[in-house]
Amino acid sequence: MLCENCGKRPATVHYTQIINGVKTEMHLCEVCAKQKGTIEFDTPFSVTNFLAGILEPAFGSQVIKPSFEIQITCKGCGMTFEEFKRTGRFGCAMCYNSFSEKLYPIFRRIHGNTKHVGKIPTKMGENIAIKREIDKLKIELNIAIKNEEFEKAAEIRDKIRELEKKLARE
Repeated sequence: MLCENCGKRPATVHYTQIINGVKTEMHLCEVCAKQKGTIEFDTPFSVTNFLAGILEPAFGSQVIKPSFEIQITCKGCGMTFEEFKRTGRFGCAMCYNSFSEKLYPIFRRIHGNTKHVGKIPTKMGENIAIKREIDKLKIELNIAIKNEEFEKAAEIRDKIRELEKKLARE
């Protein structure tokens, strides 16, 4: 694809802009993109800036801290959480544990959860899903028994037995 502006060089910059719901796409060469001021090529990609961009919505860029607030500091390397936010890198392996309380909201926002559940293999997927369902139902069964909801407990017990029979057949 050639540059939409000069028509001479190959388009290497694909620029999309959405203003008030109106989408505008431009395919420009590097020279025309620089002339239009669409993008800055002198600024190298920085992982630190990328991570700071992820952290900023969670903590805000202009958080006013009271003077009495205690800084969280890593016991291993002495790094503060503020330094981590600025650099986007841990100082040592202990930083993860030291800052875990403040990291969980970030993980939840990025990954949707704070607990890794992994992937289920395609061949074994159905069996694993059934086993997880049984485990979940057993927890519900214990809660129902504890709350003396015996009719509900009987229904849950029957579901567990049905799933266990299905597992035994496969």
